[in-house]
Amino acid sequence: MVSVEREGKENRSLTHRNEKCVGCGICTDICPTESLKLGPVLPIARGLLKMDYININKDTCVLCGLCASACPFDALEFSIEGENAKKLDAYPKWSHEASIDDETCVYCGSCEKACPRNAIYLERTLPNVEELVRGETEIDKDKCIYCGMCEEICPAEAISIDRNDINSSSKAIANDITVDKSKCIYCGICKRICPEEAIKVVCTTCMDQMEIGKPEITGDIILNEDQCINCGWCEEICPVDAAEVTKPFEGEIEMVSTDEVTCKGDSCHACMDVCPCNAISLVDNKSVVNQNMCTLCGACARACPQHIISIKRSDMKLDNIRSKSWKKALGSLIE
Repeated sequence: MVSVEREGKENRSLTHRNEKCVGCGICTDICPTESLKLGPVLPIARGLLKMDYININKDTCVLCGLCASACPFDALEFSIEGENAKKLDAYPKWSHEASIDDETCVYCGSCEKACPRNAIYLERTLPNVEELVRGETEIDKDKCIYCGMCEEICPAEAISIDRNDINSSSKAIANDITVDKSKCIYCGICKRICPEEAIKVVCTTCMDQMEIGKPEITGDIILNEDQCINCGWCEEICPVDAAEVTKPFEGEIEMVSTDEVTCKGDSCHACMDVCPCNAISLVDNKSVVNQNMCTLCGACARACPQHIISIKRSDMKLDNIRSKSWKKALGSLIE
């Protein structure tokens, strides 16, 4: 974490939070004093170097806060008298956001698995197996030879055998065999595999459907806004449309290959490695961007050694830009 502080008529500070930074370079492009420099993003993203994506020159930084206002990922925190500038009326504010409707969510966990920033946490409580099935399983211990076939094959791991250490004074293989009714689903596999026909299984789930009723699934879905970069993965993958995402930029991204310059695919994949959204994949040994998951941050365009990635931003969710000079500077982020 790099920070710059200045005490005077106003106490100001600028802090770079590398855990939130995506290495897009927006801040370095917009800095009026060129005090921010982008590090070697690709080797850092690949884990070959351990260092921050951004370096701040403390001698030339004037602590204007323009970089922090331009960063759509909140990786730069600019404060005046200890107050985050994003909360001050005079400074620009991003309006992009992501949300998950807890009432609509079915707690499937798809968004949690897909989120490239680990910003979603799911905690769910499923009903006990015994609440969803009905039946009886009985083992005739006089017939049972404790071969262990039923225990080994049981898909619910409901059968357990209490085995002995066989020795000359005790030839008994096992003391007991039990069926855990909280796990048994009365599928009958144990009955079919038993070589001694020692197991009886009766499943009454179908007959008792009305009594069993619909299972109740409860849970909590938590979206960590501090880690979220509004990529759109959760909205795209949600089967019930419970997630809603407003991205920081509108526009398009495309690969512009020519006969002389083209994507190197699997021999390069620099764009894939730096993409914070997991929006790029290889198809037929060429990089393909899924625009639905792209934030148009531009990290891939900077990393591409062939310079064939074109980012065109048409709009951004940044409002309350009061200064004409800031409007000009921030307006450079879009075309």
